[in-house]
Amino acid sequence: MTSCSRREALSTIPSGRAGSVGGMATVGNILESLDERFPVALAEDWDVNGLTIGLPTAEVTRVHFAVDPTIAVAREAIAYGAQLLVTHHPLMLRGVTTVAADTAKGAVVQALAEAGVALANFHTGADAAADGVADALARAVGVEPLAPLIPHAGDPTLGTGRVGNLAAPMTLGEFADAVAQALPKTAQGVRIAGDLDARVATVAVVGGSGDGFLEAARASGADVYLTADLRHHPALDARELALLGDGRPFLVDVAHAASEWAWLAGAADFVADRHNVDTYVSTLNTDPWTARLDAR
Repeated sequence: MTSCSRREALSTIPSGRAGSVGGMATVGNILESLDERFPVALAEDWDVNGLTIGLPTAEVTRVHFAVDPTIAVAREAIAYGAQLLVTHHPLMLRGVTTVAADTAKGAVVQALAEAGVALANFHTGADAAADGVADALARAVGVEPLAPLIPHAGDPTLGTGRVGNLAAPMTLGEFADAVAQALPKTAQGVRIAGDLDARVATVAVVGGSGDGFLEAARASGADVYLTADLRHHPALDARELALLGDGRPFLVDVAHAASEWAWLAGAADFVADRHNVDTYVSTLNTDPWTARLDAR
């Protein structure tokens, strides 16, 4: 995978400062623009979005984009010279009682704060938005999205996941191979449930943890459901139910971060164009698993 936006490798980062139309870009006006494109109003009630570290008034010439706010990503953003790190996942989705530097989240807070790098995230609002995570995942694997899998109550053209069509029917095995080629490589790889030789044409996708939407995928009439984090029992029940019919939807399961990575490029390009700043999309693998051994 390659990085994006006035997007060079870290060794060739330009040293000049870039202004924005009407003056220097700030953390606040970049986040306002991202909220217009990926509205926080679409986010789930339990979610956390927006600015976590930094001042809205801080000036910005470089913005770093990543799926997860890990310490490695924080260090990469600092090395890039970013003043703002935008991630998909929040640093503190669940409550914490300390940000001491010897804790996982505290180490990120301290590193970014000391370097003057603000941190913000756009999570489930970006999942549901037009040209958000779901659309980006669908298009990355060759699916033209037609409609949300779960329409949003306020706007049925938006919502969780997408259902769409492949440009031409192919086998399940061919589709899974296309997924493997399109998404970042992880130790998990791509898991498949179904007949590899079966023809598929309609695909449902959900970026991130998707086993809560297995019934919606079945009801959509999709031939195959692409998502991440499928657990044993929900996936087994879904397959048993499918096998009472023609076996559809087949399941294709990938690593969580890999399923959401494709969104970053569009978000980075949007910010670069709107604010005339340099942006960089991280290609660090933030999946926690580092290796897999096949049983013998």
